[in-house]
Amino acid sequence: MKSAFLAIVSFLALSAKAQQTVIPLYKGAAPGSETWTWSETENDSNIYHAHTIFNISKPTLTVYPPDSTVWPTGTAVIVCPGGGFHSLSIMQEGYAVVKWLQHKGITAFLLKYRLIHTIGGDPYKQENEDRSKNVDRQEVVAMAIADARKAITYVRQHAADYGVLPDHIGIIGFSAGGTIAASCAYHFTPEDRPDFVAPIYAYFPPMMQGAVPADAPPLFIAAASDDTYGLETHSASLYETWIKSKHSAELHIYSKGGHGFGMNEQGLPSDSWRDRFADWLKLEGYLKPITDKKPHAMEQAENFANFQKYFENLLKTDWPWLSKYADANATVPPPAPGEKRVVFMGNSITENWGNMDSDFFKRNDYISRGIGGQVSSQMLVRFREDVIDLHPSVVVIEAGTNDIAENRGPISLENVFGNIVSMCELAKANGIRVVIGSVLPASDFSWHRGLEPAEKIKTLNRMLAAYALRNHLVYVDYWRALVMDDQKGMKPELTLDGLVHPNLSGYKMMEPLVKEGIEKALAH
Repeated sequence: MKSAFLAIVSFLALSAKAQQTVIPLYKGAAPGSETWTWSETENDSNIYHAHTIFNISKPTLTVYPPDSTVWPTGTAVIVCPGGGFHSLSIMQEGYAVVKWLQHKGITAFLLKYRLIHTIGGDPYKQENEDRSKNVDRQEVVAMAIADARKAITYVRQHAADYGVLPDHIGIIGFSAGGTIAASCAYHFTPEDRPDFVAPIYAYFPPMMQGAVPADAPPLFIAAASDDTYGLETHSASLYETWIKSKHSAELHIYSKGGHGFGMNEQGLPSDSWRDRFADWLKLEGYLKPITDKKPHAMEQAENFANFQKYFENLLKTDWPWLSKYADANATVPPPAPGEKRVVFMGNSITENWGNMDSDFFKRNDYISRGIGGQVSSQMLVRFREDVIDLHPSVVVIEAGTNDIAENRGPISLENVFGNIVSMCELAKANGIRVVIGSVLPASDFSWHRGLEPAEKIKTLNRMLAAYALRNHLVYVDYWRALVMDDQKGMKPELTLDGLVHPNLSGYKMMEPLVKEGIEKALAH
């Protein structure tokens, strides 16, 4: 109940990460590795405890659409993590790169290319052994490059399916992945020509460079002078080759950063390579939005941010939010003779109720005065304006959830109980009958995880039920009707957000209970 509107709950639900699409690059076995039978493995059980993927025999592309809260650019980037052709450094050269690209409005395609077979389960150990033995990797390198060319071809052929412009398809690679990316800048066909290439601390010696194609793509190159393997010289050589052939290239060589800096934050200037890459992409025209229309999720995020700002300002200028219903209260006439007016005082559970099933309130002439996110002390302060001054016969009080969620900081159950009792006493002093609603079940709060509220809710409900019994008030036990068998959370089929807020079915369960409670209060 951090927010007051159902739209905010909907926004949070919509912002959940969508499942990614994984595309096999070849139908059947990949050419040249038809006899490979080992299975792809992802773990950190190696001598460096680094998260890695190895034993890839079936190359794939995983599609990551642009972040829905930013402008889509129509640009696609194929991401090639490094790992010496024995593994993929999947975190800082894979997943983190993909996430960064998504935030730039770019569709990212993570390439899992074929690798040398790891025997024994530790690709780093085997890579070290293979280096010491000068094991030839050329066959697998050629396969990996073929996989990258196949990936570019696939993205171009299916550009429309992913909202990609067919002339905005680039490739970025790190270390061994940089070898793959740089190789794609040579010997291409119209189908697999990358529109731009970004080799980052790539292994790409002069002997691999050769003659630069007449229609060579622009390059963005980055490395560090203290590269463990001396690959900064490869980057400088590739840049010089490109410039001498009158083609576009940009080079960044940082004094420190080492090999494999990727998306790591080391507190060094080399951390900024991604910002320079973004500048370069913008200069080349690859970050230009393809539409003037704001993405719907962007509008939702902006609305959410604006509401949060407005709400936080209210805490300073109108802490109980007396202005929320001031205009509406001014239009409420005095009760007609014989009218039995009912006002609901509460938080977002009450506010949402009036929005989700407004017919229930209209049909029964009930008045909702719920405000999302409020704690019992805020309700107590506005109780006169939003309840007493409306001269109801009955008030239905629903409070406590946000107190337990510590929306305004920690508070004891005794103080929460005291605030609710004070509202009841104010009502009785003004001739208003009281219906106390139980706190609804919740196993957790999405906006404040880990408070383990279930037992506190049960304790507060026992205190409220006992108080109602002692003082001849009506207590409505929503909790028992909505709780799961574990006596903690709300039944999933009755909740909007999976934790706290009822959906329409949940409110339909509550309505006969509160109606019976109101009739009982009126009969006293």
